[in-house]
Amino acid sequence: MAPSPDSCARFFQGAPGPELLARLDVERVPRHVAVIMDGNGRWAAARNLPRVAGHRAGAKAVRELIAAAVELDMDFLTIYSFSSENWSRPADEVSGIMRLFIEVLERELSNLEAMGVRVLVTGDLDALPADTAEAFRSTVERTADNTSLTLIVALNYGGRAEIAHAARIIASEVAAGELDPEAIGEETVASRLYLPDVPDPDLLVRTSGEMRVSNFLLWQIAYSEIWVTDTLWPDFDRYELLRAVADYQARDRRFGGR
Repeated sequence: MAPSPDSCARFFQGAPGPELLARLDVERVPRHVAVIMDGNGRWAAARNLPRVAGHRAGAKAVRELIAAAVELDMDFLTIYSFSSENWSRPADEVSGIMRLFIEVLERELSNLEAMGVRVLVTGDLDALPADTAEAFRSTVERTADNTSLTLIVALNYGGRAEIAHAARIIASEVAAGELDPEAIGEETVASRLYLPDVPDPDLLVRTSGEMRVSNFLLWQIAYSEIWVTDTLWPDFDRYELLRAVADYQARDRRFGGR
């Protein structure tokens, strides 16, 4: 189902919405967009605020992103919320992020349900504080029947760890005589990733101008189009997503072909 032009015109009515919508092909909106949300700390530092204030502002940008993805009738949206490397940050920042997760989930659950958003988590939930992990598990359960958009939260996630996880499963199956090593191919690995039923991202968005993928969905983004903006994550709005989609549609995706 394609997005409604009239609804999009209302949702993206501010500048530069009409100009970007004129470039939009509603039949070719990417099915799955993944976002590396970067720049919260720099946003806070520029305002002489603690880093957790940047994360709090970034949570508002997530709400804007989800609403825009629903409006554009995307099927999947993956957000990089907390990497397996982020534990090395100062303890007070990490604990502040974990508390913020709970606060945001409690505040936004009714909004997610109203928009028909299903929430999934990719990563190692068991390593999170018990109350944070429970808040996510509860949200996943409460939104399981929603069908408008699947929001995938990458949480305590690392792309290399995910591939290693798949390799351990395959190794166990080979050792048990359940899998012939000669039969192992790309589909074998893909089917043993954290969320094997989720299609690969069509478009990867990175904010704050950094030109790296930061251990995010390393297997899945093999042929994703990449779009980088200098905008810091808390300043990312619906028009930034629309700009990314319009740029994506202007590209010729050949997947290694000529």
